[in-house]
Amino acid sequence: MLTNVLLTVLAPDNLLIIGLTTIYGCFIGAVPGLTATMAVALLVPFTFFLDPIPAISAIVATTTTAIFAGDISGTLLRIPGTPASAAYVDDAHTISRNGKPRTTLLISLLTASIGGVIGVIILMLIAPQLAHIAISFSSYETFWLACLGLSCAVFVGGGSVPKNFASLFIGLAIACVGIDVAVGYPRFTFGVDDLMDGITFIPAMIGIFAFSEVLRTVQSLRKEETQLQTITEPFWAALKGAVNAIRRFAITVLRSSVIGTVVGALPGAGADIAAWICYALARRTSKEPQTFGKGSMDGIAAGGSSNNAAISGAWTPALVFGIPGDSVTAIAIGVLLLKGMTPGPRIFIDQPELTSALFGSFLVANIMMIPMGMLAIFCSTYILKVPRAVMAPVILLFSMVGAYAISGSVTAIWIVLVLGLMGYLMAKVEIPLAPAILGIVLGKIIEDNFMVSMIKAQGNFLTFFDRSYALVLGIVTLIIWLLLIARAVREMVSGGYRANGSVPSEK
Repeated sequence: MLTNVLLTVLAPDNLLIIGLTTIYGCFIGAVPGLTATMAVALLVPFTFFLDPIPAISAIVATTTTAIFAGDISGTLLRIPGTPASAAYVDDAHTISRNGKPRTTLLISLLTASIGGVIGVIILMLIAPQLAHIAISFSSYETFWLACLGLSCAVFVGGGSVPKNFASLFIGLAIACVGIDVAVGYPRFTFGVDDLMDGITFIPAMIGIFAFSEVLRTVQSLRKEETQLQTITEPFWAALKGAVNAIRRFAITVLRSSVIGTVVGALPGAGADIAAWICYALARRTSKEPQTFGKGSMDGIAAGGSSNNAAISGAWTPALVFGIPGDSVTAIAIGVLLLKGMTPGPRIFIDQPELTSALFGSFLVANIMMIPMGMLAIFCSTYILKVPRAVMAPVILLFSMVGAYAISGSVTAIWIVLVLGLMGYLMAKVEIPLAPAILGIVLGKIIEDNFMVSMIKAQGNFLTFFDRSYALVLGIVTLIIWLLLIARAVREMVSGGYRANGSVPSEK
């Protein structure tokens, strides 16, 4: 049986499909505004003409490479391709601006491949056990997990704790736009029908990062900055530097891969929360935490490995219980159902060749991603040779097209413009942008699960701690909140002393 599966996965036509979809995923993921979910959705019509195993291989290869490719635009243009990439976009872009864009991208590529392989191995060994944890998650656990993700955003933000909180609350305020989940009343829509569903994170992310970057570029077009952008290290030197960095941060990569797989297996969590948690943990355990947000390779290694590991983990509840771990696996479940296959507990018994082929396709896709990704990195870094005065309108054009492609509405373009201006003003007063993005992404998840939980608990908040997993997550989250509040007070007090030109008394 195993031999037949290997022959199927390694068959020339299946390898060709994986290779083509890897290139396709690289292209879609690297374009600002085009997501891995969109790439998979566009691929669905072509899967109608494929057998089940090649169809799954195509989806797996597209997703794996598209998630990595989101780092290309984040590193070169400071436009994260995914919300998960926003966790370490400042580090990646800073290193790129310092003349090492290829080193940065190669770290992202290699750690993504390592994280994906480790995630598949974990999935092969303990998929039923991980699925048991995932299926036991209710609205209470999901609420606390999302709150924990928000807490990590404040921990790892580039500014002070008060400014990180300010950025986070701006994101949560934006997430409030749309229909109230409890009473069905529109909030902050101003009579615009397109805002009834809220502000999706892709136009918001494009505006806050891409358009604000265009505004900063237009304001500060100086010859020195243009010269700085043309620096690109030789490819082989970059590869050597990336390998050395990964060897130095091997513990971080291994830890982030394991945590990313486990978090990715939890319904509603996915790579977004996994990347932020792993990035925060890497900062807390780093010998140089002050470098995070200012060009830390450790942070890039943590985020990159957790991203692709979480993709593998998301297939756990999808395979074992038919519950999608994220939007991509939701599409994949639909494809399997169209092929006459029903994901669920008996799939390992009734169709073991399908699960084995899935694991094999994941391994092949993550390995094949390395040469394809290197080619994409080699080609994409030539973007830096283009003068910034020329790149600014091109970035703006891609941003508008990407935003419009998400919703097919002109309102998305206005969202990009308004939030881009807001992002520009936030950067002027040194309020970090990344926590705002996570607030937009997780705000809806927190509100939905909080309201559902309160209805089930009939208003009794202590019920949020009744279940064992909820109790652990809730206590950890509350402890982190207390630490953050204490740290914020300390920063504000010390800032007040510095502003007054005095020091606290030693009495």
